[in-house]
Amino acid sequence: MMKIDKAPVPLIVPNPDDPRLTQSVTGTDQTGARVEIKVPMERPLTLYLNSQEIVTMMTIGDYPEYLALGYLLNQNMLKYNDAVTEVEYDDDLQVVVVRTSHHTNFEAKLKKRTQTSGCAQGTAFGDLLEAVESVALPKAELRTSWLYQMTQTINTMPSLYLEAGAIHGCVLCKEGEPLCYTEDVGRHNAVDKIAGWMYRHGVDPSDKILYTTGRLTSEMVIKTVRMGIPILVSRSGFTAWGVDLARQVGLTLVGRTRGKRFIVLAGEERIVYDQNLAYVEEESARHKRKGEGGDD
Repeated sequence: MMKIDKAPVPLIVPNPDDPRLTQSVTGTDQTGARVEIKVPMERPLTLYLNSQEIVTMMTIGDYPEYLALGYLLNQNMLKYNDAVTEVEYDDDLQVVVVRTSHHTNFEAKLKKRTQTSGCAQGTAFGDLLEAVESVALPKAELRTSWLYQMTQTINTMPSLYLEAGAIHGCVLCKEGEPLCYTEDVGRHNAVDKIAGWMYRHGVDPSDKILYTTGRLTSEMVIKTVRMGIPILVSRSGFTAWGVDLARQVGLTLVGRTRGKRFIVLAGEERIVYDQNLAYVEEESARHKRKGEGGDD
């Protein structure tokens, strides 16, 4: 196995030119003509915590260190003050091992696993709800000028979605500036990569905004609160439980964020309406994602 050294802190962005992440396939279109398109790769990654196998995730395969750390943190298997001594990734075996300085045993917790609405093996454990109930999210603000700057920048950045579709993205932002942009076949994987990146580099969550292309479900709310981020934004819609949880824990929840439009269903007190809408452009057709007519 190869030990993964601590990565540098600069902005992480999708790399649509990475040949490992997409594959060209041929088919026929509605006229019967032959077409060739790119589709995202999907491969298994088995995660071990010390000597115990935890889960096998389906992922595009980039940033396995961040994905592994973020998964363990967001599932409450690692605490933010735990000492991680080593992270090893074997590309041939598609295995990542996270080692800690203390003994861990999660057999009982693994039996309580519940399938969530996240695509590609999204799971949440029963004690996660208890873990977020005690969290006090920081007082922060979301200026609408930041929101429009952020969404415009994200929508026009090169991405695997624009290259191949069939993928979700999550972006960590400060004010209107994207800091870390990850993509994967499941939105839960994308946000776990961000959690791992933040943990690895000691990033302060108190003034950050998390953006996702996916639905605002209970799972996304729980992960955001676990990460200590006070504001969650999506271009898609909400689930009832996601809204209820956000209101209970004081998370600002902004959805259906497209062009000039957005809806806030929780934490409205953090919104500062400082942007003149006359100067905001509607979203161009090229950068529209799935779910334009619904909440996918």
